[in-house]
Amino acid sequence: MRSNPGGPRPATRQERDSGQTGRGIRGVDQGKPTRRDFLKGAAAVGALSILPDTLSPAGETPGRPNILFLFPDQHRFDWVPWNPGVPVRMPNLRALADRGVRFNRAFTPSPLCAPARACLAAGKEYARCGVVSNGQNYPIAQTTFYKLLRDRGYHVMGCGKFDLHKASSDWGLDGKRWLKEWGFSDGIDNGGKGDAVRAGRKEPKDPYMAFLEKRGLRQTHIDDSRRRSQTGASAAFPTPLPDDAYCDNWVGQNGIDLLRAAPKEKPWFLQVNFTGPHPPWDITQGMTKLYEAVEFPQPNGGRGLAPEQNAAVRRNYSAMITNIDRWIGVYIEELRKRGELENTLIVYSSDHGEMLGDHESWGKSAPYQPSVGVPLVIAGPGVKRGLVSDALVSTMDLAATFLDCAAIKLPKDMDSLSLRPVLDGSKTSHRDHVLSGLCPWSMVWDGRYKLIKGFENTGDPALFDLRDEPLENRNVAAENKDTVERLSRLMATR
Repeated sequence: MRSNPGGPRPATRQERDSGQTGRGIRGVDQGKPTRRDFLKGAAAVGALSILPDTLSPAGETPGRPNILFLFPDQHRFDWVPWNPGVPVRMPNLRALADRGVRFNRAFTPSPLCAPARACLAAGKEYARCGVVSNGQNYPIAQTTFYKLLRDRGYHVMGCGKFDLHKASSDWGLDGKRWLKEWGFSDGIDNGGKGDAVRAGRKEPKDPYMAFLEKRGLRQTHIDDSRRRSQTGASAAFPTPLPDDAYCDNWVGQNGIDLLRAAPKEKPWFLQVNFTGPHPPWDITQGMTKLYEAVEFPQPNGGRGLAPEQNAAVRRNYSAMITNIDRWIGVYIEELRKRGELENTLIVYSSDHGEMLGDHESWGKSAPYQPSVGVPLVIAGPGVKRGLVSDALVSTMDLAATFLDCAAIKLPKDMDSLSLRPVLDGSKTSHRDHVLSGLCPWSMVWDGRYKLIKGFENTGDPALFDLRDEPLENRNVAAENKDTVERLSRLMATR
């Protein structure tokens, strides 16, 4: 079985009209993880029962909503529980989708950490965001939606890997070095998996490595990272770190602590930037049980690793995702206890995807669907329940969506478009096409045809018909010259 970059099938008209979400799809194990599956020392939350049936119906927003934005790093769009081709378990995300809107066709404006997050912060396309690669920091003079929220009364918080200063290893040991300039009221910015180790080999440079230093685990983590680098892409052995010192669990707890310290008199925004499922594939010993002996599809066109090595990597990738899903449950339970669940907009997405060996590629930075496609689920006040949307969406549209939900006027220079008309069910379409790029290549997709220019691996230009051939194995540019010309004109408007 090959992995399916085409992902879940588009929703039928009947599903869109009725709000069906594909619960109980055959071939997918949707059972709840057991307590043994959950991490030691962490609260196990009832996966499918934590979201009550009393969420406010569409159109009823009691005041400006709180906003919880869960934003893992490198979660590809088809590694989701409603895709029958991939046995990943995310019961909390599935429950959230059942009570909100899930988007089948969400894209990143650039499949690389710093540009993707800059596009989101600025609400601008890749060509206009001011960050071309991981070699540039976010332009401080350029406003962010975070700052607009803070300036208009929101308590804006964030934790985890922000990656808005990717070019400089300057987090501060408390993780607050650039928070004020970006528009945050409070938060903890830490390095990504690789950056934290590279910068902290001699001494801690970010709050996570400082935390490990206090626990006597920093050198242990550095040695483990060195061993993985020597092993290469197949390094799927568990980390020696205990569960409570594992980075995503540390990040998740930081977000809970920030939320509990937030002032009661203000609406709040919290962005939780998990470092997983970005490689290395360093799951804890306890997490190895989550997908033990579970079979995963082999890569599409990938011959770099042996089949069992590919399977081991995909099990670990899935275990990182399931661990993040556990934190979705923890946050929703926290909101329920605080009495804030009904008035909190909850969003789950990712900065970009992960190739996982498809097309003989690993990581991101490519214009293929596993790299540019991301999951997107939104639920909360004013959001229609159980809606499956095939609207074309860019993750930079979340900037306008957050501002719109907070009753804040959008800056004229934003490219971002609010998703509220889709969320409340008043519209089914959003964009005629989506753009993505990473110098030197550019891409445009109209929902069927994807045109790529400047990417040598596909041929230049490359045209893929994702309706008829979603795996992107056949370039049809030569026999569709009119389509190439039409999409080229759209690309020129970026």
